[in-house]
Amino acid sequence: MSIAESILPEFDHETATTRALLERVPEAHAAWKPHDKSMSLGELAMHIATIPVWASITLERKEFDRNPPDGQRPAVPHFESSRQLLQTYDGNVAAARALVVRASDGEFMVQWTLKNDGKSLYSLPRVAVFRSFVLNHAVHHRGQLTVYLRLLDVPIPNIYGPTADT
Repeated sequence: MSIAESILPEFDHETATTRALLERVPEAHAAWKPHDKSMSLGELAMHIATIPVWASITLERKEFDRNPPDGQRPAVPHFESSRQLLQTYDGNVAAARALVVRASDGEFMVQWTLKNDGKSLYSLPRVAVFRSFVLNHAVHHRGQLTVYLRLLDVPIPNIYGPTADT
């Protein structure tokens, strides 16, 4: 079994679960924050919708600088509507999945480096970065989103089995 074949079932399961949660994000509460230091609901939801872009950053590059010396950082879309949120997520998931399908085991094992202001923070094989920055990162923020939604009395769908609402 190839690395891609071993990742795809988990990727498909996790992205479907995340989509079910994103479907519940109420537009009317997009600006709501549980705390002054927290992202707004809309910001968090859109952040989750863009996490699959890390598949491209991971599989098509050998490094990424969080604060590049030239100051150019990727643009992040702003939450406008539930429809836009889901379209963004669906497009990013489809693009990420296509990259995983095409990636060879050799490409997954290429060293990838995270930098900050030109300085190397760490290097890992791309497969480890994909699991961490795409899969685990989404699960982390999905957990945050469940708390936001619970605080807004929005029913939570099944995630790893039934919730108090299912």
